[in-house]
Amino acid sequence: MTSTTTRPLPGAGTPGMLGQVVVIIGGSSGIGLETARRARAEGAEIILAARNPERLKRAAQELGAQRSAAFDATDTRSLERFFADLPAAVDHVMVTGPGPRYRPPLEMDSEEARDALGGHMILALAVAHSARGHVTPAGSLIFIGGTPGRRIRPGLGIISAVTAGMPALTASLALDLAPIRVNLIAPGFVDTPLSASLLGGDLDRRREELRSTLPIERVVGPEDVAALAVHLMINTAVTGATYDIDGGQQFIE
Repeated sequence: MTSTTTRPLPGAGTPGMLGQVVVIIGGSSGIGLETARRARAEGAEIILAARNPERLKRAAQELGAQRSAAFDATDTRSLERFFADLPAAVDHVMVTGPGPRYRPPLEMDSEEARDALGGHMILALAVAHSARGHVTPAGSLIFIGGTPGRRIRPGLGIISAVTAGMPALTASLALDLAPIRVNLIAPGFVDTPLSASLLGGDLDRRREELRSTLPIERVVGPEDVAALAVHLMINTAVTGATYDIDGGQQFIE
């Protein structure tokens, strides 16, 4: 593991992540896969982890991934084993996390509620704990949160709690893990396979609704989030921050 905390800036025309290693947990589709593509285009080596072995294999082959591992990141022992098995230190870790839980919290039993909360915040803590000692001092952790839960609404208490808690957790971890940088990306609706599975037949209607109401007059795609994620990996002055990327959705809904 290198002891330096700064990186020389790449020269003109040099890929910004040349020689760096990026771990994407949840990297077989959607935001994770698009971020892996973007980082690869910037010269990084990629390590992918995801639950679905078949999707993971296709993604790893497409990207020429350095290695890949199929496991459930919410299984703490599997997560710890994954980092322990890395052959060398890595530069950046991004974890996309599971999708939101839209069931009203009063309709959840205690186990489901714990899973809904732990799917994001406990996972972020577990990744931070497991990655510590395996990320270079000049490296970073990136988590994915969201913006929709900022407006309190009936039946969305779990989403609102996670949305409120993740920025504070991220800022705290930025201090605890320093000089490793820790940042949070907070998207709104992103046009991904996960969104398609959640909305089903309402997907096209939602897309059109957003095109007609968002200030940017288009739907946010995974490539938008990927561009931000790679920027946060490269920019060594940013830590403890939450970056909204929702096309202005929180201002109109």
